Amino acid sequence: MDENEASVSIEGTVRDVVFYNEENDYAVLDVEADDGLLITVVGNIALPAEGERVKLSGHYTYHKEFGKQLVVEYYEKSLPATEEEILTYLSSQTVKGIGPKTARKIVDKFGTDSFFVIENHPEWLTDISGITSRKAAEMSSSFREQNALLSLVSFVRGFMDVAEATRIYKRFGQGSVQRLKDNPYTLCEGPQPISFPRVDEMARQVGYDKLSPERLYHAIRYILSNHGVKSGHVCLPVALLVSEATRLLSLDTEDVRLAVQSQLKDGVLSSYMLNDELYIQTDYMAKWEDTIARGLLELERYAIRFSASDADSLITSLEASYGLTYASRQRLAIREALAGGVMVLTGGPGTGKTTVVKALLSIFGSMNLSCVLAAPTGRAAKRMSEATSHEAMTVHRLLEATRENASGDIVFGKDKSNPIDKKVIIVDEASMLDTQLTYHLISAISRGTRLILIGDKNQLPSVGAGNVLADIIGSGAVRTVTLDEIFRQSEKSLIVTNAHRINKGELPDLSRTDRDFFFIRRDENDIPEAVCELITKRLPKKYGRNVAQGIQTVTPSKQGVGGILSLNAMLQERLNPPRADKTEHTSHGTSFRLGDKVMQTVNNYELMWEKDGEEGIGIFNGDIGVITKIDNAEKNMTVDFDGRVTLYGFDILQDLELAYAITVHKSQGSEYPIVIMPIYSCPFPLRSRNLLYTAVTRAKNMVILIGNPDLLPSMIENNREVRRNTTLRERLVRLNA
Repeated sequence: MDENEASVSIEGTVRDVVFYNEENDYAVLDVEADDGLLITVVGNIALPAEGERVKLSGHYTYHKEFGKQLVVEYYEKSLPATEEEILTYLSSQTVKGIGPKTARKIVDKFGTDSFFVIENHPEWLTDISGITSRKAAEMSSSFREQNALLSLVSFVRGFMDVAEATRIYKRFGQGSVQRLKDNPYTLCEGPQPISFPRVDEMARQVGYDKLSPERLYHAIRYILSNHGVKSGHVCLPVALLVSEATRLLSLDTEDVRLAVQSQLKDGVLSSYMLNDELYIQTDYMAKWEDTIARGLLELERYAIRFSASDADSLITSLEASYGLTYASRQRLAIREALAGGVMVLTGGPGTGKTTVVKALLSIFGSMNLSCVLAAPTGRAAKRMSEATSHEAMTVHRLLEATRENASGDIVFGKDKSNPIDKKVIIVDEASMLDTQLTYHLISAISRGTRLILIGDKNQLPSVGAGNVLADIIGSGAVRTVTLDEIFRQSEKSLIVTNAHRINKGELPDLSRTDRDFFFIRRDENDIPEAVCELITKRLPKKYGRNVAQGIQTVTPSKQGVGGILSLNAMLQERLNPPRADKTEHTSHGTSFRLGDKVMQTVNNYELMWEKDGEEGIGIFNGDIGVITKIDNAEKNMTVDFDGRVTLYGFDILQDLELAYAITVHKSQGSEYPIVIMPIYSCPFPLRSRNLLYTAVTRAKNMVILIGNPDLLPSMIENNREVRRNTTLRERLVRLNA
């Protein structure tokens, strides 16, 4: 056998940590073997420290620059035992508060008992000059943490990296290992859960009972989430749930059926009959949908109503004041908003939704009824503010959302016991409302308050689970007005005209090259280069260098020649190339660079921000900002989100991604001066009419489609509604019957 391939094992002491990457545990160590040979060791070794004892297994290889190296495949670690090794370990500053001088004093006094003293009798350390009671306590705490963390890292080795282990340690403390031995499935819960398959494999290797209630509970939860919520569903057919759980758990079908029945009996699952088929959902999803349905109907029932004649009188007076005439369906929308407690206003671009909102603000204001405007995202709220000249906020801010540090759960300051103190609530971009956020919104609205939902029913549904706006409209339980007339000023825009053509199943008008809607034909493999050329050369040459700041590339998918992964890599290289004076940091395979455009990909209710001297909390999924500082010494990064300056620790950079190109789903609720959209052979479900329509309606001044125009007809014909399993529509119908 070749020496490079032969497996070898050594025991020895770490003499030098040449290199260590905290994110992936890759280390280069100098290890002195027990036979005295100094060996260069490379591989994934968690939290290495000088002086510690190691058992290593692996194979030798030869590096052309660094020579012979042992590539580690397995390792075990233990604390050093000799005085010399203990001194080396403590001198390496692995233990907070202990440097080389203090280490020498401790070892000189306590010898091989040094670790025992530090861990169990820190008060003895105060006999040493310079060590106070406070310092001794800090040393002991740091040593115990290091030991506990090292034990945890060793226990979960092969299943997760040090960063994940550290998060678990922060959550469970020094009892982490015992906690995981008692119930590893607790890792499936909390603010940063680990997927069931990973936890299940770890549980299997430690001999956890395959029929344990905890295993069955979390497996079913995982399927309802992974096959359900992530696809927009709030419930699954019982047959599908049992089938998937049987496959995942490698159990008999009957065992799984009994588990589902038991969880239904215990109330952690709920069932609902839809079209003569039994569906299963979690207890909280059932609660959310039921609360939304009952809450909407209650708002309608207890509203102060205005007669049609009173409404018409108010509208006529308003027209006289502003010197305008509302279209017939705009008048209808205003009347319906005054006639009941809940109204949905829907319509495409250029149909006058904003005009109706302004009218309602004026009418309700004249009645001294307090109003608040809100939207699901910060960008949508900003657009609403600019369009209405009235302050708008995110729904999360309206609900005073924070995160409870102890549990990691989202906490809303506004709820049933402390409702929103407004008489009229108007929510724009309502198609983005998912079930969870809608539940909290409805729960925080008191009787007698009016709720007006505004959205475009033809856009993509929410990123989160549910199909709230479509379900409300489809139930017929809530008054709905659709605006379908394009007004004269909007007819001048091909963006508006083509958006409506697409929505009606017609090809966009591509004949006018002097307007604001273009198609550039390119072979699919040439799309990335063509997008880069547009952004870096052609558009700046025609419209000025600053035009690039208003360009957003939106694309159907992450993958493929026109996906965000390939586009972001190329656009970053062209728009923000590396330079000696630009700091960088690589995290989870992404190189972040000073000046990069980035997007937050999950809601984070803990992140603090500052804007113009005002402090706030919360950065949310879809927020786009620019990196203004990277501090590798302090291990943090500063991002400016439209003036909200936020500090990110390197440990949460997995929640950020480059945003030179974003998916159409992530663009919802936003508006950009110029939108560039690649048209290429992405998966067929993503080549749909409503996805194209959503992308086009994100543009304010210009749309540029680029790629294969032959795909447009099939894309527009693909109007199949992606069915989401929900119970909200049916609940509304039944409760309203």
